[in-house]
Amino acid sequence: MGRYVAIRIGRAALTIVLVVTFAFVVLRLSGDPALMILGPEAPPEVIAAFRKAWGLDDPIWLQYLDYFRAIAQGELGRSMRDGRPAIQLVLERIPATLALTLPAFFFKVALGVPAGIYAALHRGSGIDRAVMMTAVAGFTVPSFVLALLLVLVFAVQLGWLPSGGQDSWRHAILPITTLSLGGAAVLARFTRSAMLEVLGQPYIRTASAKGVPWRKVVTSHALPNAAIPTVTILGFMVGTLIAGAVVVESVFAWPGVGRLLVVAVANRDLAVVQCILLLVAMTMVTSNLIVDFLYGFLDPRLRAKGAHA
Repeated sequence: MGRYVAIRIGRAALTIVLVVTFAFVVLRLSGDPALMILGPEAPPEVIAAFRKAWGLDDPIWLQYLDYFRAIAQGELGRSMRDGRPAIQLVLERIPATLALTLPAFFFKVALGVPAGIYAALHRGSGIDRAVMMTAVAGFTVPSFVLALLLVLVFAVQLGWLPSGGQDSWRHAILPITTLSLGGAAVLARFTRSAMLEVLGQPYIRTASAKGVPWRKVVTSHALPNAAIPTVTILGFMVGTLIAGAVVVESVFAWPGVGRLLVVAVANRDLAVVQCILLLVAMTMVTSNLIVDFLYGFLDPRLRAKGAHA
């Protein structure tokens, strides 16, 4: 078990380093922050002084080493816009993002998992086809298109809900709905597939042939085994609680981390962008790491296989 845990933690750490490295290089190659912040009409000496003050005139390899040295010391940089610590700006926005993503995650599970189970148990029925058609529609429609449709119907046409902002709980309904529907569709399809695979196993037919009540077959045999692969998609959704809100927060003018990321990228505010990407990477890697541990705990065969990987 110790070897299994060590391998998974090592892979998680390597993934974070690779993500941070990729983001660092891409941001440095995507444009000059000095020109973006000061403007191309700024005097050359002012631009040169700005670059020197923020270390932008150093070779990129030296900037890279300095960045990782700062991370090791717990320093994630300062915003080039107002000089505040990047982590402070991000932490201020996290409550607003979680106010959307946590309820959305709850509704994803509450809608998607039961719908997938019911569709699998009634395979081929009209309800199964309706659930799958709805799931396919929810899965294929981009989140920004769904968000705009909800605004058009419920904010513009009907006038029931506000189209954006964070003034009251009513402002959160449309963004939470947008985040919930797509994820519920994914869960419904995935849960249905997992249930159908389990229901086709010999031990399910054997239990039914022995006279075990169908309800007990489903609850005691099918559901627990179908839940194991479903943990994967749930872990991924937990990991994307912050990253998944980027588009929705922008459409609904919600002052969360996602909207901050869009603004920081547009302004080439390197420290803020890197801080958010590091947070997203750590969240996703941690959730996947927990899923790996759960797999290893639930299925010793995977743990033994992973130890020799």
